[in-house]
Amino acid sequence: MRGEGCWRRDGETTIRNLLTSTRTVAVVGASLDPWRPSFGITRYLIRAGYRVFPVNPTIAGRTLHGELVHPSLGAFGQPVDLVNVFRRSEAAADLVDEAVQAGAKAIWFQLGIHSPEATRRAAEAGLPIVMGHCISVEHSRLAH
Repeated sequence: MRGEGCWRRDGETTIRNLLTSTRTVAVVGASLDPWRPSFGITRYLIRAGYRVFPVNPTIAGRTLHGELVHPSLGAFGQPVDLVNVFRRSEAAADLVDEAVQAGAKAIWFQLGIHSPEATRRAAEAGLPIVMGHCISVEHSRLAH
């Protein structure tokens, strides 16, 4: 997937290919609060068969849906196929840099996150990027 460019206004085929080729997902901004979208989507991804690494420095060391929460993308010692981000738009560009440094193959920003700078940095790094789509909605829709 690396080097295929930046995915803007993602087509169904592109999203389907990303979701079917992904095996490992880091969820940045994972939360222990059941009302937070990242809580439910982390659970959804685990139940869908993905290996999930929750990431949140404020709750690092605790468990979420049976998985240890890590303080950063580099903390679990292996690259992931996809970084799924639940952070504010202001943090998006730096998260692209962190994902590239950690060896991620693609990055997915959840609904409501928009950053032209993150898109630019991802394109420069050859890191595929999805913005403006919910990963669990897309996975559920394309799985049926």
